[in-house]
Amino acid sequence: MDKQALQAALPEYFAPWVQALGLAVEGFDGGGVTLRLPQNAALSRVGGMLCGQAMMAAADTAMVLALINHFGSFKPCTTVQMNTSFLKPLSGQDALVEARVVRAGKSLAFGEIDIRGAEDGKSACRATTTYALL
Repeated sequence: MDKQALQAALPEYFAPWVQALGLAVEGFDGGGVTLRLPQNAALSRVGGMLCGQAMMAAADTAMVLALINHFGSFKPCTTVQMNTSFLKPLSGQDALVEARVVRAGKSLAFGEIDIRGAEDGKSACRATTTYALL
């Protein structure tokens, strides 16, 4: 797996509105993927705070890319469960979305996502996910 292959998965497997988030692969390793979600007025609420819906979409997308990285290729999957906790507002900076595969079996995969400020490094959102592998 390489950075270009992971970036190319975004237009190949995700809907146009997900692509409109402007996600970019920042890095990856054996356990996960980190995406950058650029600060964008279209994704912000009053006061320039990144909206929760954008964070959840970015988290779900990052986890699918982490699964692609884990398996070495795309495996059809669907989100079964996503538990999200918003820890603090995120405004005035890009977000880094780090997704890690906790366990991937034959039919289910589990992951954890941390969304933090790209400048201050503070966690703004944490999520856990379960995916059915189809």
